[in-house]
Formats: sequence, structure tokens, C-alpha cells
Amino acid sequence: MSGRPRRSQAELRRAVGEVLHYLWDPIGVADVPDARSEYDAYADRIFAMLVHGSSERDIATALQDIAQQQMGLHGTEPHADRIARTLTAWREAAPGQE
Repeated sequence: MSGRPRRSQAELRRAVGEVLHYLWDPIGVADVPDARSEYDAYADRIFAMLVHGSSERDIATALQDIAQQQMGLHGTEPHADRIARTLTAWREAAPGQE
């Protein structure tokens, strides 16, 4: 067990929403207060993937698919990889996760 503090599932879900809005933000709305809920539906999907143990690669692929299929954006792979790494690090710090 590491010396990092453990996080609850509620904290993990909140973190997913914040990471998607402020860091992933493929459409560039992070600085728009009224757009805070823009990625909520995607956050639920990514949170479920994290809870069910999906790999970093699977999460990155899901983020790429969302950007491409839902938003029509391409070339997001390197950024999706970084965001997936951040999200899985949060999961690893959640209670019950190793």
C-alpha cells in the first residue's frame, strides 16, 4: 500500500468530471462557467469504465471515440492518452483499488 491518501468513489466521480472539463476539454469550454456540465454524460461513461477496471488504453480509446464520433474531432490520441493516465491514477488512489 502506498502512502497516498485514499479517495472515495464520490470523489473519483467528481474528479472524472473535473478532469474531463478542465483538462480533456476537446471543444475548448473549460473557461466558460455555463458549460460546466458539457461533458457530464461522458463523465458517467468514463467513471463506469474506471470502476469496472478498464485499462488505461481502453479509457484512452473511449475518449478518442467520443471526440471523433460525438464531436467530429480527430488527432486527439496523444491528449486522450495523457488524460487516461491521469484518470487511472485517480482510480488507483480510490478505496478498494489496487
